[in-house]
Amino acid sequence: MNNSNTPENRIATVSANGQSLYGVIVDSGFIALSDEFPQWPTLKNVIHDNALDQLVNAAQGREVTHPSGSFSWEIPIPDPGKIICVGVNFPDRNAEYKDGVQAPPNMSLFVRFPSSFVGHQTPLTRPPESDKLDYEGEIAVVIGKGGRRIAQSDALNHIAALTMCNEGTLRDWVRHAKFNVTQGKNFDGSGAMGPWLVPFTEHSQILDVALETKVNDEIRQTDRTGRMLFPVARQIEYISTFTTLLPGDIIVSGTPTGAGARFDPPKFLVPGDNIEITGEGIGTLQNGVKDEHDA
Repeated sequence: MNNSNTPENRIATVSANGQSLYGVIVDSGFIALSDEFPQWPTLKNVIHDNALDQLVNAAQGREVTHPSGSFSWEIPIPDPGKIICVGVNFPDRNAEYKDGVQAPPNMSLFVRFPSSFVGHQTPLTRPPESDKLDYEGEIAVVIGKGGRRIAQSDALNHIAALTMCNEGTLRDWVRHAKFNVTQGKNFDGSGAMGPWLVPFTEHSQILDVALETKVNDEIRQTDRTGRMLFPVARQIEYISTFTTLLPGDIIVSGTPTGAGARFDPPKFLVPGDNIEITGEGIGTLQNGVKDEHDA
């Protein structure tokens, strides 16, 4: 899979010495830029002012402030607005349900809380209430220009950046009631997002790009965004019909077939597993797994 992105366009939020910082990732480490831009406390504020390019420009020619290994990764936007996830958005994923129903005319949606995500290279947490923690590799779309009832023809112009998401799910907890998935999608630390933001400058960055999930080096999920039942432009159009999208809101765009629950027997995540989710031109999000009581 082609996973090229130029070093200077990887914008991240990290923790170092007890401090949260944002800046630019290069091959040798991290260039902190937060102190130079006190008007923007977090990357959400940068996105609100359409200023990601200012960070990229500010990093040019700079020395690394934090070498690789001297910091930990946070989710790229530590204070996101709405996180809205699209379910069952690939043809083979719809077929997994074996209910004889063709793709519905409208998309399935649910929300996640920021606390349900950890950053790159931080283990997902398996809670004591369930041993059915599953992975879902997805591309996350960060809104830059807000709006209501956004036309599909203009929708991609409202994107600020892309990142990767492991939309970790407790499978039995999404079946606790007749009509909801909220519980199983929101256990603290059960999913991940990152490692960085890649500024969105060309529509081709999302129209037909490869998405792949590996667990312990075994390819479990692979597909292309061009096969989505509801492309990202349609997602933005539909979601903005009922809620105003704001800078820093995130749309998690859907996972391909191949999640652990669909194997026979299921292949749920256990401590020691390694999950890598790669989006072409975006990057690779890597996480392990830990039990909550071992934290």
